[in-house]
Amino acid sequence: MQSIRNIAIIAHVDHGKTTLVDKIIHECKALDQRKDTGELILDNNDLERERGITILSKNVSVQYNGVKINIIDTPGHSDFGGEVERVLNLADGVLLLVDAFEGPMPQTRFVLNKAIELGLKPIVVINKVDKENCRPEEVQSDVFDLMYNLGATEEQLDFVTLFGSSRDGWMSFEHDIRTKDIQPLLQAVVDVIPEAPYKPGPVQMGITSLDFNAFQGRIAIGRVFRGDLEENKDYFLCKKDGVMKKVRVKELYVFEGLGRAKVNKVRSGDLCAVVGMEDFDIGDSITDMNEPEALPRIEVDEPTMSMLFTINNSPFFGKEGKFVTSRHLRERLYKELEKNLALRVEDGDTEDKFNVFGRGVLHLSVLIETMRREGYELQVGKPQVIIKEIDGMKNEPIEILVVDVPEVSSGKVIELITQRKGLLKVMEPKGDVQHLEFEIPSRGIIGLRNNILTATAGEAVMTHRFNKFEPFKGDLPARLKGSMVSMEMGQALPFAIDRLQDRGKFFIDPGEQVYIGQVLGEHSRDNDLEINVIKGKKLTNMRASGSDENMKIAPKINFSLEEAMEYIRDDEYLEVTPLNLRMRKISFRPS
Repeated sequence: MQSIRNIAIIAHVDHGKTTLVDKIIHECKALDQRKDTGELILDNNDLERERGITILSKNVSVQYNGVKINIIDTPGHSDFGGEVERVLNLADGVLLLVDAFEGPMPQTRFVLNKAIELGLKPIVVINKVDKENCRPEEVQSDVFDLMYNLGATEEQLDFVTLFGSSRDGWMSFEHDIRTKDIQPLLQAVVDVIPEAPYKPGPVQMGITSLDFNAFQGRIAIGRVFRGDLEENKDYFLCKKDGVMKKVRVKELYVFEGLGRAKVNKVRSGDLCAVVGMEDFDIGDSITDMNEPEALPRIEVDEPTMSMLFTINNSPFFGKEGKFVTSRHLRERLYKELEKNLALRVEDGDTEDKFNVFGRGVLHLSVLIETMRREGYELQVGKPQVIIKEIDGMKNEPIEILVVDVPEVSSGKVIELITQRKGLLKVMEPKGDVQHLEFEIPSRGIIGLRNNILTATAGEAVMTHRFNKFEPFKGDLPARLKGSMVSMEMGQALPFAIDRLQDRGKFFIDPGEQVYIGQVLGEHSRDNDLEINVIKGKKLTNMRASGSDENMKIAPKINFSLEEAMEYIRDDEYLEVTPLNLRMRKISFRPS
């Protein structure tokens, strides 16, 4: 029987997880040599490539010295924690990747805590040791301290450390000795990570993720925990609330390289994909018909943020999108629930409104961005933090916010965060930057990133993770500036924009089509201002000497999706269409 190792790669965002998995794939020659491998192989979704982050966890399998290694690449953002929690159940050990300069970060703590709770054996990889100012030995002791604080066992604290660079493709047990390849890492995985045990007995398989194929339908992916799963056999599917349903496994696949290989039987300890079942959810178990015994269901952390989703009813509706009705919107949101564990959807007070609950602004924005690329048009309201009632008191989510900032700007950052009820907990120098840690209500983080980047000329690095619920901290300062709102519909003219520039900053370019109630810019004062940008210049038969040429129009402010979501006020919607993002007043009548 072949020896198997199941290992998940965990790390903070952008510490090099996916790059390392790519190098392992190349090292073990799991790729077809003819293929060009310029990009990261695993980030195969357009959104992942553009943002440079992993959103969905991926499975890959490689062979090393006769041992099968199943590798699970996980997202680094705590907003996708639902993904991480799910896939760690598949693994017997973890590769903890840490940047040799930055050291353990908030999200490192988040995913490592989950791994330690599950009792997984870690291997620590200090990555990017070729960077300037790196401090590999300090980082190693920081990781040890972090594990100790998280309550790791003695066995977990006795971890193996490797140093190297996933980008350049080398790993070593000493940070100052450079090797030629990543063989030391693969050898450490084989030596340190416990072998996936073979447990005889009635079959048990837990479904942790799903895939879809137009020919095969829904595919269940998970790990066989006991016995042997065979094709063309009947089993019980154990669902929520103890419901059992008879199902037939038509086809079985195991992971091989980047693809899947068809097999007749899968042994316990291996990961597989099951074809032929329709009515299953993530968290269900496949069990023996004679002795059905369900596995414990995966518990996922609660959402901390909600947003209102509704149909697009602006004057420009249906010009760009294919799916614009409330039926389309409802079907798409409820379909997302099947695979996005940390998401919740509730019907709103009318047919065309839905309350969507997620882990954070990024979690929700990825869903919105995916939908607009699929051709949906929708409107979203301002993100709201979920308030819980505990012992008759209002409680709100509190996050740990970490900011690394040049020393000259640290005062501004502390001021901005304390205005939003942030409490400074740690302040220490780290190389040439100041390392600041705060406890701050989740409400305070909405819209904060923009302000901090402006105050520090874009040099601050900000990360945050959910910590706990605490009593409500009181009101926070709202956005200080009002909006400039269009009072006419038509094409924006350069002449009109030029004349209004002293009133505020614009979000549109000359020549764009605008409608009544659309937010066209930020007013320089705190009240809203109605403006007319389609009013042209009166023509006369007098000759003006060159006065028309001296128009200087400042470039518009371009918002990303997250920035726009955070910018809008309570009385505004963000209109999202495949090609445009527009802000508008929910109800507006020109005076």
